[in-house]
Amino acid sequence: MKEEIIFAGFGGQGVLLMGKLVTYSGMKEDKEVSWIPSYGPEMRGGTANCTVIVSDKRIASPMSSSPNTLIAMNLPSLDKFLPQVKSGGSVFLNSSLIDKEVIRDDLNVIKVPANQIANQLGSSKIANMVILGSYIKNSKIVKLDTVKNALEDVLSARNKDLIDLNIKALDKGTEYN
Repeated sequence: MKEEIIFAGFGGQGVLLMGKLVTYSGMKEDKEVSWIPSYGPEMRGGTANCTVIVSDKRIASPMSSSPNTLIAMNLPSLDKFLPQVKSGGSVFLNSSLIDKEVIRDDLNVIKVPANQIANQLGSSKIANMVILGSYIKNSKIVKLDTVKNALEDVLSARNKDLIDLNIKALDKGTEYN
C-alpha cells in the first residue's frame, strides 16, 4: 500500500494541518511517511499545499508527480493539481467554494460542502476537518480514531480549545463519499 496525496488551498484553510495530521497518524500506526509543505509568503490568502506519502514500505522519494488523491479546498487548487492526479485516483473537493465540474471520467470525485458544514457546526475554521473526515473514511489510509487522537499532538497551543469541535467536524465529514 502506498498513497500519495496533495492537500491544496489558500493559506488559512488548514491545508498544512490536514497533511500533518495524516502524516503524524501514519507514524503512530508504524507506517512510512513523508510530508512536504509549500506555501506563499502571505500569512493568509496566499497559496498553500503539501504533499503527503503514506506507505507500508520505505518511501524512495518524498516527491509526487502523479498523486493518487487530490484534496482541493478552492478552485485555483483544483485547476492547478487536477491534471497531475493519476487515472483511477480520487478528488475530494470543497463544493462550498468549487462549483466547477471535474470533467475527467477516470477519477472518483467526492464533493464535500466543507465550509457549509463547518459553519453549521459553529466555525468556518474547521472546514478542513470536514473534508479530511471524508477522505479518511474513504481511503482508510489511517484510522479515524488515530487522527482524532493526533489532534492533541498536532494542533498548536492556541487551538487546543478546538479539539472537540474538530472531532465533530471529522465525524460529520465521514457522511460524504
